[in-house]
Amino acid sequence: MGRPTGERTNRLARFGFGDRAVEQLGPGGLGLWDPATGEPVGEPAAELIGALSRAGDPDLALRQLHRLVESLNRTDSGSLLLDALFDDDGLRRRLVAVLGASSALGDHLVANPAQWLALRTVNGQAPGATGVLEAVDAPNAVASLRLAYRLALLKIAAADLTGGRGLEQTMAALSALADGTLRAAYAIAASEVGAEPRLGVVALGKCGGNELNYVSDVDVIFVAATDDDLPAATGIATRLIEICGLVAWPVDAALRPEGSRGPLVRTLASHQAYYQRWARTWEFQALLKARPAAGDTALAQEWIDLLAPLVWHAAERPEAVDDVRAMRRRIVDNVPARELEREIKRGPGGLRDIEFAVQLLQLVHGRVDETLRVTGTMPALRALVGGGYVGRADGETLLRGYRFLRTVEHRLQLQALRRTHTVPADPAGLRWLAAALGYTALPGRDAVESFRADWVAHASEVRRLHVKLLYRPLLEAVARVPAEALRLTPEAARRQLEVLGFADPTGALRHLEALTGGVTRTAAIQRTLLPVLLQEFADAAEPDRGLLSYRQVSDKLGATPWYLRLLRDEGPVARRLARVLGLSRYAADLLARDPEALRLLAEDAELTPRPGDVLRDGFGAAADRHEDPGEAIRAVRGLRRRELFRIACADALSHGSLAPSPVLDVRGVGTALSDVADATLGAALRSAARAYPLPAGLTFAIIGMGRLGGAEMGFSSDADVLFVYDPPPGHPDGDSSAAAHAVAEELRRLLGMPAPDPPLGVDADLRPEGRQGPLVRSLAAYAQYYARWSHVWEAQALLRARPVAGDIDLGERFVTMADSYRYPAAGLSQTQHVEIRRIKARVENERLPRGADPATHVKLGRGGLSDVEWAAQVLQLRHAGAHPSLRTTRTVDALAAAEEAGLLDPADATALAAGWRQAARVRNALMLVRGRPGDQLPRHGVELAAVVRLLGRDDAGEFIDEYLRTARRARAAMERVLEG
Repeated sequence: MGRPTGERTNRLARFGFGDRAVEQLGPGGLGLWDPATGEPVGEPAAELIGALSRAGDPDLALRQLHRLVESLNRTDSGSLLLDALFDDDGLRRRLVAVLGASSALGDHLVANPAQWLALRTVNGQAPGATGVLEAVDAPNAVASLRLAYRLALLKIAAADLTGGRGLEQTMAALSALADGTLRAAYAIAASEVGAEPRLGVVALGKCGGNELNYVSDVDVIFVAATDDDLPAATGIATRLIEICGLVAWPVDAALRPEGSRGPLVRTLASHQAYYQRWARTWEFQALLKARPAAGDTALAQEWIDLLAPLVWHAAERPEAVDDVRAMRRRIVDNVPARELEREIKRGPGGLRDIEFAVQLLQLVHGRVDETLRVTGTMPALRALVGGGYVGRADGETLLRGYRFLRTVEHRLQLQALRRTHTVPADPAGLRWLAAALGYTALPGRDAVESFRADWVAHASEVRRLHVKLLYRPLLEAVARVPAEALRLTPEAARRQLEVLGFADPTGALRHLEALTGGVTRTAAIQRTLLPVLLQEFADAAEPDRGLLSYRQVSDKLGATPWYLRLLRDEGPVARRLARVLGLSRYAADLLARDPEALRLLAEDAELTPRPGDVLRDGFGAAADRHEDPGEAIRAVRGLRRRELFRIACADALSHGSLAPSPVLDVRGVGTALSDVADATLGAALRSAARAYPLPAGLTFAIIGMGRLGGAEMGFSSDADVLFVYDPPPGHPDGDSSAAAHAVAEELRRLLGMPAPDPPLGVDADLRPEGRQGPLVRSLAAYAQYYARWSHVWEAQALLRARPVAGDIDLGERFVTMADSYRYPAAGLSQTQHVEIRRIKARVENERLPRGADPATHVKLGRGGLSDVEWAAQVLQLRHAGAHPSLRTTRTVDALAAAEEAGLLDPADATALAAGWRQAARVRNALMLVRGRPGDQLPRHGVELAAVVRLLGRDDAGEFIDEYLRTARRARAAMERVLEG
């Protein structure tokens, strides 16, 4: 007894067939299915039904096969096809794949049923590619050409759909088919026109790149040899376009000079004149894919060779890089909003993102690297990876994305042989596309979900890498370097180094040869980077030193996988590194000890100083991880070194296009350096207290004085401190003092241990009685001393006192105690005024180094830091008792408060603040440039030039004049304040 009808129908439904499957497969159709038993009619029929069920669209494949057999039955050959499908596995796979993927090719087979024979397996081989018909003399040449084109397309699609060809082979086959069609159409057109001018047909776009898809305009340019050839050539070109439109696809000549407004055909000379004078960047970009396709191919190649020098210098035009970026943005903007998210070609993360990134890199780097002068996107991308212009991982990601997106495009276009790049929005269309791409249902995820997940992943990676490559700052910098400077012989390189200002071109050339010699990938990347870096080094006062520092860093990190990748790929790192190395010996020395700190240059956020509480927590945790105090302090010093490099780079880069955002000004530098010193002292105190534990209940604090207390430290500043303790009730003071003294001495020992890092000098000379007094005192002892013995200069020193480490409560109690001395209610007496002026004069006479120029000594010279600080401190001593707004440890804040309170003339306040900022900036710049402390601004020479460059100025003489003018005003204002 047979199966029930419903069960027999449901079984076909499980194969993926619709309601008409029984009718089409049954006795009245293909005769492959027995309705009575609900089973295939024999094993061959079962295999064919199984193949149909695995097609992209089983119903479409079945319907098309049924129609094809019906068409063949008119000549009694339908059974021949079915028998062949039973016997020929290859034919079965190819024909069913085509019928299930393309309704257009199915319709073509139904109209031309004998062409199924072209898909047979012959002598164990799949059908090969076939050229298009060239029967030019036949009266039905155009119709024959169309039939031959479709037959060739059928073979290509069959191989593509069954894995007989990979994506690149498929694109190449489609491009070769286009060439053959163009040649045949050219022959037909020439025979109709009755002339044989010298006319070359140049393929551009996807056809030129040998990456054509199934349905696309074929971009061409027509070039004639002479003016005499133009009339006949224009006739042939016009007819060729018409024939190709009838046969296969539109021929698009809109990329020609002047576009659709320009003449269809131009001579070689006319083309050359246009591209030399009028062509825009996108027109040169289009020529990257130019290759001869039809007609006089020797003339087409001559045209390509003639324009090549212009193509490979196009990137040097000032607007070139921006032009390419702007063109990509316009393409995205022109996609209808409702289609943007479904566009796999023009939308974000689409094929155009890959193509534009690759083409811009070709334009920029292909000027000197001829391996990049290839027409296809995938070969060009591989060449870019091979040359080190794109990272291996990034290149492979883009290649995968390109293969995925082009395969999706192929399946979409193959369905109806219609030009489309838009993924269907309807569920049925999505199910078909997922199946056509080979997706199947998985546990918990259907085929459409799997396709969508892959699509989103590829698109997001493509977009990320597009932005990374297309907007890479290094790209613009390379484009600005003339091609001649990118590819130099040793002698030419030596001359170029002389022009750039290198004092020892021969030595610099040795560095270049060491960095770029050989054929390694590392050398290739260095060859890309160095022309840009040399330009940056040339902007420094000592280019040789910058190049030497770069070589030293490269020698240490050259074998590290991330080093050159970081310089090539990550934002402004390469140019920032060159600027820092060229300007700052201090930063270069720090980097030499900690090369991985280079990563800080990648992002603006990394060049923003860390908040004080973050530093204290981090430094303290690093110290706590080590029981041995020496190991603990080494870890802390490593963190301090990294922070000093961060701040030094932010300061050195604070002028010009490479400046991080926000820009770090001189007060920000002072705050940042003081925060680092606070954290270092706090961590060192923790380590010292572990080595010499304090008695229970005894508290210990460090009070910052001087520039540390004012949070105004420079790169060369020591940490001026006082050590204070408070013993527990009933504990012998002698024992408490000894314990606190041991901790303070251990802290100074730890921070004073020899090390390659910049030292943090701990200076306790501002304590009562100076060096003759005890290093550590109790809070009560400090109070007793200041009440009985303190001088006015000690009250002045206390104006900067603030707690920086240790027990915060004790520190706050100390500064509260100090308030009555540093902010005297009655201000200064006449005697104290005289004493302050006497001390100031003595400082100028005795502490200014022998031979120093008082006009340009930034610390003790006229109008320098000391002058401004004394003015601010005198105002505080006079008025802070009555005006709480003056109670601040920071110099500029005290001046602003005095001005606001009406205690300081606004002009004097402005002059003093300007003098302080100028002197502080120059003092920091001197340390950054020299790599060692110094307060004397030179009047001439390389060091002055380096300081001026670091401060963002160009003219050293003008800078000195401005410095002297600002200092004179600050000095005069200080004198008016002291005269009071």
